[in-house]
Amino acid sequence: MNKTKSIAIYGKGGIGKSTIVANIAAAYTEHHKVLVIGCDPKADTTRTLHGGRLPTILNILKENKQAQAQDVVFKGYNRVMCVESGGPEPGVGCAGRGVIVAMSLLERLDIFRDDLELIIYDVLGDVVCGGFAVPLREDYADEVYIVTSGEYMALYAANNISKGIKKLKSNLGGIICNCRGLEREEEIVEEFAQKIGSKVIGVIPRSELVLKSEYDAKTVLEKFPESDQAEDYRKLARNIWENSEFSIPSPLEVDEFDQFFRKFQN
Repeated sequence: MNKTKSIAIYGKGGIGKSTIVANIAAAYTEHHKVLVIGCDPKADTTRTLHGGRLPTILNILKENKQAQAQDVVFKGYNRVMCVESGGPEPGVGCAGRGVIVAMSLLERLDIFRDDLELIIYDVLGDVVCGGFAVPLREDYADEVYIVTSGEYMALYAANNISKGIKKLKSNLGGIICNCRGLEREEEIVEEFAQKIGSKVIGVIPRSELVLKSEYDAKTVLEKFPESDQAEDYRKLARNIWENSEFSIPSPLEVDEFDQFFRKFQN
């Protein structure tokens, strides 16, 4: 049997990576058996795949130390398997602890079994915290993708994430441009990707269909399956699935990054 494809998608908090993860996961379920693991303490990755928020592994283990697979893995849209690691309350403990605990439990329960074709990790871009580096450091994910817009802070976070990827010698598969409707946005993200030795793997336009879908706790692919936006997610999913070009990134130094960004503000 073919090796399970495992990808980690990183990005600044609020950049829309969970929306992208959920929608490409929905696209993959049309042809593949998929497991989505939310590694964000907000535990909202799988909300639109499952139709509501799931209990997290950390909370489940508080009630049941002997939790089994059926207690922590939930089936969602098109039979996608959904897991949320969870995290402590804000201001209490390490936010990445849930990722460490979740990975350990899922491995013990043999969730990463041979019949899975794809595993997607949705990971907050706080690479300072060891918990968020687990999908890379422990070799759970073979490929990494970074979600960004053309905004300064989103790109700054993407550059920092690329530093973590370089340090861990992971395979960067590309940059996903989640557009905010800024002037020259795609050009900015394209040039940033080139400067760190990568490429843009896909562009997702800003669309009100995303909000309309999320109000109903659904993905765009479920609520508006024939829309152009749904097709954009399918295209991104195909690009990632077929991607064979990876690199260890060459992140920009702070002064170099500021100089790069300033030239687009004139």
